[in-house]
Amino acid sequence: MRRLPVRFLRSAAAAARRAPAASHGGFPATPALHPAASAAAPSSSSADLSRWPQRRGYSQFASGFTPLKPKPLESIIDVERAKGLSPEHLVAAWDDYHLGRGHIGASMKTKLYHLLEQSRHFVIPLWKGSGYTTMFMQVQIPYMIFTGLEDYKARGTQASPYYTVTHYTEFAETKDMVLIRGDVVFTSKLTDSEAKTLLETAHSFYLNDVRYKLMERFNKETHEFEFKDVLQVLDMPTM
Repeated sequence: MRRLPVRFLRSAAAAARRAPAASHGGFPATPALHPAASAAAPSSSSADLSRWPQRRGYSQFASGFTPLKPKPLESIIDVERAKGLSPEHLVAAWDDYHLGRGHIGASMKTKLYHLLEQSRHFVIPLWKGSGYTTMFMQVQIPYMIFTGLEDYKARGTQASPYYTVTHYTEFAETKDMVLIRGDVVFTSKLTDSEAKTLLETAHSFYLNDVRYKLMERFNKETHEFEFKDVLQVLDMPTM
């Protein structure tokens, strides 16, 4: 599996850093999740990565991609009944519900959820076979979106998300818990097991101080970011 040069990763970080405050343009997953915003111009957005590479227009989806519309929480679980559960029982019920259903169920503390907005882009290596592929992560609250970095380089704003993650905040204040549902868009690109690992790895960069410094560097001090540091903290080969 071909590994990407560090200069390419720096280009991604620089583009994320240059772009202004949030919009629904650029990376096409947000219009997919918010159909009404699909015609909005991608003005000002720190999440607007369309400047890397050169802007190619704003088509919502790549050919063959069917947009996902996130399901309301009440269509997944009995919200009223869930209100009476302890946080532990709620998380257990949420995880059990998603087993074998083709979705990834997870949860996080409210504090971590709010931290997602502070560092909204990152590059994460994911083992596939005998090598690794690099995934590009973008946070547009309440969504976390992943696509292949090489695919994003090749297709720019037409790159489709491989994997979308929705955060449900209905219990954030009362139970200090945010429920998470992941949907693999292209099973040819990502298995459920790989998607689960990818999400856990992404969360680890917010939870661990050493790893979070790398994420901050990618978002705020691009010139100092080295992809090999990410490989090292994940105990992955750098050569």
